[in-house]
Amino acid sequence: MEANANAMIKGLQKQLGPQNAKQNVTFFLLLNTGLFATAAGIHFFKTPNHFAFGGTSGLSIILSTLFPTFPVGTFMWIVNAVLVVLGFVFLGVRSMGWTIYSSFALSFFVSLCEAVFPLQHALTNDTFLELCFAVILPAVGSAIVFNIGASTGGTDIVAMILNKYTSLEIGRALLVSDLGIVLVAAYLYGPQTGLYCILGMIMKSTIVDSAIESLNLRKVCTVVTHNPEPVRDFIVKELNRSATEQEASGAYTHEPIHVLMTVLTRHQAAMLRNFLRATDPHAFITIVNSSEIIGKGFRSI
Repeated sequence: MEANANAMIKGLQKQLGPQNAKQNVTFFLLLNTGLFATAAGIHFFKTPNHFAFGGTSGLSIILSTLFPTFPVGTFMWIVNAVLVVLGFVFLGVRSMGWTIYSSFALSFFVSLCEAVFPLQHALTNDTFLELCFAVILPAVGSAIVFNIGASTGGTDIVAMILNKYTSLEIGRALLVSDLGIVLVAAYLYGPQTGLYCILGMIMKSTIVDSAIESLNLRKVCTVVTHNPEPVRDFIVKELNRSATEQEASGAYTHEPIHVLMTVLTRHQAAMLRNFLRATDPHAFITIVNSSEIIGKGFRSI
């Protein structure tokens, strides 16, 4: 048992890599924030409305209906424990990484919500409003977790096993399993709830992708100017960013010009635009959205 615990710790350390203490704390806080948001969506909106979109939460909602003695959180502990054991058997401790922690932390947060804020019925009488929050909270939580390179556990373990031992397309396999859970939910709770569950599945996949892009959104700014020094100084000294500068010439006038390219946040891009408007109104600037910036000062390669 002690050997397994040591191997687990080493596996987690290996996955974190040579990060400093501040980065580790930030990673841990973001991970738990994402997991808690997911758990809140499950407890406050999914469970009372029987929104079984799939995954361990959907399966736990169905099991809690079939065996009403136990709450959803209890079944999440059981299902996730079974999946973690399967992960140990087929993948090994080292391959599991933060998935082990995420699986049990999510179960803990759901149980915590059930203990602190017990619910006997839905918060509102508006089913579609409940569906929106049942989708948005877990989707944003999952996006935060995925964005830092971790996972929410659960069916991710199944995906890892399928990826290692079969040629089956993981996305299709998980979609089939989620559809199976939705069909059972439709049988248990009626076609209206089943249709809401299908709609929730579609909305969740879309919102997760959009949320991840929004979290990583940066502005790629390209400035064309005859007077690069003030722009360069503003970017470096005021915005604390760097830039790539090139000498060029106008295609029509053939006059020498300078092109500066930099990557900024939304707020910094607005500051640069206002600076140019006030100091260099003849400058030309293009601002393009980018959700994947890799390199020093941004995401590591």
